[in-house]
Amino acid sequence: MSQRYSDLMDKVYLLAMIVAGLSLLVMTIIIPIGIFSRYVLNRGESWPEPVAIICMVTFTFIGAAVSYRAGSHIAVNMLTDRLPQAAQTFCARLVDLLMLLISMVMFYYSFYLCADLWEQPVAEFPLLTSGQTYLPLPVGAILMILFVVERLLFGSQENRPIVLLGNHG
Repeated sequence: MSQRYSDLMDKVYLLAMIVAGLSLLVMTIIIPIGIFSRYVLNRGESWPEPVAIICMVTFTFIGAAVSYRAGSHIAVNMLTDRLPQAAQTFCARLVDLLMLLISMVMFYYSFYLCADLWEQPVAEFPLLTSGQTYLPLPVGAILMILFVVERLLFGSQENRPIVLLGNHG
């Protein structure tokens, strides 16, 4: 069971990493287009900034889940590194449980945010609603929940081949 779950999480991790990477790529392309349009063509477009914001939100919330599974998130271990091994393990489990709680709260509120704004149109994109633009929040929360559960049940996944993809050192 653990191997099947971790294999599924590998696929989810890879998809989330691709989505976060594409969001970052699109954002870095869109921002210069907006700057060029405003300062060179002397015509400010209305769409680059909202697209860049949507990409930034997507990159942030989906990328946070990817970073958590890879163990590359920001952590301050100055105190816990000086504790005995049993206390370090306890603190790590406590952090994971708190992370699970925070992710569940984030999912709850972001889900209802999307639901409440689902019909509200976005002026710059008539085909999108505000609720749809906030979808990366609950999706990122779900991914985080899945990765935290995996860590709680099966330990850290930092050394899985898919997570080490691209690490040469």
